[in-house]
Amino acid sequence: MQTIQTQGLNVPRLGLGTFKLQGKDCHEAVLSALAMGYRHIDTAEMYANEDAVGDALEDTDVPRDQIHLTTKVWWQNLAPDAIRKAFETSLTRLKTDYVDFYLIHWPAPDMNLASALETLMRIRDEGGARAIGVCNFPVALLKQAIEEIKAPIACNQVEYHVLLGQKTLLPFMQGKSVPLTAYAPLAQGRLAAMPELQQIADKHDATAAQIALAWLLEQDCVMAIPKARSEASQRSNLDALKIRLDQDDRALIAKLPKDQRFVKPAFSPEWDVE
Repeated sequence: MQTIQTQGLNVPRLGLGTFKLQGKDCHEAVLSALAMGYRHIDTAEMYANEDAVGDALEDTDVPRDQIHLTTKVWWQNLAPDAIRKAFETSLTRLKTDYVDFYLIHWPAPDMNLASALETLMRIRDEGGARAIGVCNFPVALLKQAIEEIKAPIACNQVEYHVLLGQKTLLPFMQGKSVPLTAYAPLAQGRLAAMPELQQIADKHDATAAQIALAWLLEQDCVMAIPKARSEASQRSNLDALKIRLDQDDRALIAKLPKDQRFVKPAFSPEWDVE
């Protein structure tokens, strides 16, 4: 599995997203992915499936130290005491002594960012998390976190796919050597039947979804965490790592609209993560 290095960790470029996977479906999906070779699992307290992920971590033969596990604290829990309580609850549900990434899930309008990040840093220093990071942070907030607060940000997880450019955020992150983790990398299933992607897919004996993933995964400083419940979908996503796009492929993808956002923010007003 290809990896990206950040904050001293080697993180698999391709992970399994678990948003909207619940109970038995989530448990089986995580077990299947781990058996297939996935070593990067993404969850969050808001997903209400940490217990199912934790059961899979217990049931798999893959050693815990070979699995990169990410979870996130919800935007309503960003006061220091609330972060601590949420973190301990997540560990209990996940049945683990630590997570690899602990992230702020969404920036909150009234948050004290310095206080929140300092709490995450203490959790990291105490061994509860191997690294910390954020999700859905626009450049201004990310710059504040990195340059003013001096937080060791290991990643910023945002919506990113062939229909949504990150032409401001991604270059900034590349310049800071902070990986972008692309969630909803298949635009919540909308890319599977896109003619332009299928045209490229036919050339590579692949699927449109594989082309969309390959486009992300070939970029510097980018990881992706597509949700995939079935073994077939998990295998298909894994095989996207083998695809090598050419300049004609990239030119065709570049012509697609890059302003289509499908994930709504956790609250209003909307944060602009471009």
